[in-house]
Amino acid sequence: MARTFWVGGNWKMNGSVAAIKDLTAQFNAGSASSDVEVVIGAPYVYVPLLADSLRKDWAVAGENCYVKASGAFTGEISPEMLKDVGAKWVILGHSERRSILKESDEFIAEKVVKAIEAGLKVVLCVGELLEEREAGVTQAVVNRQLDAVVKAIKEADWASVVIAYEPVWAIGTGKVATPDQAQEVHAAIREYLRSAVSAKVAEETRIAYGGSVNAKNCKEAAQKPDVDGFLVGGASLKPEFLDIVNATN
Repeated sequence: MARTFWVGGNWKMNGSVAAIKDLTAQFNAGSASSDVEVVIGAPYVYVPLLADSLRKDWAVAGENCYVKASGAFTGEISPEMLKDVGAKWVILGHSERRSILKESDEFIAEKVVKAIEAGLKVVLCVGELLEEREAGVTQAVVNRQLDAVVKAIKEADWASVVIAYEPVWAIGTGKVATPDQAQEVHAAIREYLRSAVSAKVAEETRIAYGGSVNAKNCKEAAQKPDVDGFLVGGASLKPEFLDIVNATN
């Protein structure tokens, strides 16, 4: 089956009411390929504004969620809450949460379960540190991160997951995995899914690349057979995000 190209934006801890209104106006006025699925992740506090103002053929994501629907968890946000204010997706397992906030593979997998149960789709981020790439253990690290999720969710749940491969050494550094490096890891992830889950899940699950993606470097990677899209950081805060959305044109 042909996998629908997927492009996500991750605004991280950036934005303001004025900036979001300005940026969404530019996105809404721009020309975007109709055969690409587009999702933008915003800080919790701006999800309602973004959901209300963003073009309706694009969707909104939260950038994290907790593992409970409600309760005495001061400062946390549930997947049900995200959905209630207009989010359809949530980004989980981002390297900044793994490394800075010390979230474990198992905790991230628990979040994936709860998000899917609440009716959200999930962007599941995986990726290796520079020292892990240099040690030749990239695939072992990525497989370990995926393994926790494979053990936690049902085969049918993979229809609600996009995997985002983001080599940590390429996030926000200006360094980018070459299209061949991205293809190599994406193909290995697909092979892992084939053996760990099923051939159907391997064939149908979209695997996006993230890590200093911009309008200049996205075209070549978009042509690789196992690169099914992009998760975009800094460039998603600029009008050039539209060029990345149109990378397959």
